[in-house]
Amino acid sequence: MFPLLGYRIPVMAKLVIKDSGTIRKKVYHHIREKILRGEISPRERLVETRLAREIGTSRTPVREALHSLEIEKLIKSIPRVGYIVESMDQQDLEQICEIRNVIEALGARWAIQKARRKLVKDLEKSVARQEQALAANDPEGYVELDAQFHEIIARLSGSDRLLELVQTLRRHMLRYRMHVVYAMDTALRSIAGHKEMLKAIQEGDPDATVQALQRHLRQAKEDILQYVFRDDPNR
Repeated sequence: MFPLLGYRIPVMAKLVIKDSGTIRKKVYHHIREKILRGEISPRERLVETRLAREIGTSRTPVREALHSLEIEKLIKSIPRVGYIVESMDQQDLEQICEIRNVIEALGARWAIQKARRKLVKDLEKSVARQEQALAANDPEGYVELDAQFHEIIARLSGSDRLLELVQTLRRHMLRYRMHVVYAMDTALRSIAGHKEMLKAIQEGDPDATVQALQRHLRQAKEDILQYVFRDDPNR
């Protein structure tokens, strides 16, 4: 069984930059990952000199990365304070989940239409691996496989743009999901939702697939609301 007290995503390794031609991009992704994984907390101040020293670069690419992250609405600039990480709030979560409902439903319909046999085969393997992760008490592996399940559908939709949207939304969801306690009941509900979707896909029923998907996403949102906002609704 998964530990009832929960699980946190492991800390990233220190960034090592060897190619100066891609330094700006690497610095941006490094800081972004630390925010999404919760290594930099909501409302925490981002100090250019400290980040530059940690990464091993000058302040210029750090400053450029922070500007890009502000555009992405992961951080915000406060006069005489500098940049801080945006707080997580329930409205943001609700919006992400609503957009996922629409985007992933479309992706499921396209994937069933274009590549149903491969979709069934790949999702069957994914569900089996999820069950293996549970049996092996591997919550980190389970979280990754859960994400892959949804990305398999998006990838087989045949739309690179849709896949990119799904991946972006799921990475933003990671800010919330990393706080969820992965107790066994939560994981089993997630897998049950995946199996329900898989059954509908096996039967070639797009409408039933979308309905199963929406129930699954609704349950995932409720789990996050329970664990993330239970004690601090204004987080």
